[in-house]
Amino acid sequence: MSNASAPKMIFVNLPVKDLSASIAFYEAVGAVANKDFADDSAQMLSFSDSIHVMLLTHERFTSFTPRRIPDAHETAQVLLALSEVNREQVDVTTGKALAAGGTEPNPQQDHGFMYGRSFADLDGHIWEVTWMDLEAALAANKEATA
Repeated sequence: MSNASAPKMIFVNLPVKDLSASIAFYEAVGAVANKDFADDSAQMLSFSDSIHVMLLTHERFTSFTPRRIPDAHETAQVLLALSEVNREQVDVTTGKALAAGGTEPNPQQDHGFMYGRSFADLDGHIWEVTWMDLEAALAANKEATA
């Protein structure tokens, strides 16, 4: 298989204040640590074969950019989204995050064909956990634009 036909992957790089605590948090949510990509300043964790989170200490993160690291408890640069297979799994994943010390910064959203909740990790990075019935969503969109 050539690289041209390989599926694209995403690697989300997040600055964290306490690398060990953040690793434990993401493992509790369901990500799996990859010890091949880890040292005392970074740890890669995977949610799937194509979704990876690279936790980086602030010192390591600043080696990639001269920009200031904002406090994600006060500002938002991105909202990360993670899909789930059904509504119940949205609640399970969010529950794991809350039990591991995360917070739920936004109210749940229930549109019938789409359901979502969110959690903020220990550093305030917000993850939207969502489920959507794609056929029902497309039908609703078609009705709305007709």
